[in-house]
Amino acid sequence: MTLILDLASWILLVGGGAFLLIGGLGALRFQTLYARMHAASLTDSIGTLLVLLGILLQAGWTLAGAKIAAILIFMMLTGPTASYALANAAYLSGIRPGTGDEEP
Repeated sequence: MTLILDLASWILLVGGGAFLLIGGLGALRFQTLYARMHAASLTDSIGTLLVLLGILLQAGWTLAGAKIAAILIFMMLTGPTASYALANAAYLSGIRPGTGDEEP
């Protein structure tokens, strides 16, 4: 049973790390502000979810596991909200999607 939990945990951790790495590369590679925000926010949410689930499997149902679950819920609520607030602020400041008005 321990081997199965360890294997599932490592799969989640490696998958989450891959998502975070790909999101970081996407944020560097894309040209427009909105494309960069999309790459960073989407992969940040998925990558963080996978990494924290992998750590939660390792921690088990302890006090540390409860704290990790609370962090997971907090991250899933605040990550998309922060991305929306950033995109809304950019739109209200005059940067329109698809126009290429952003500075390189």
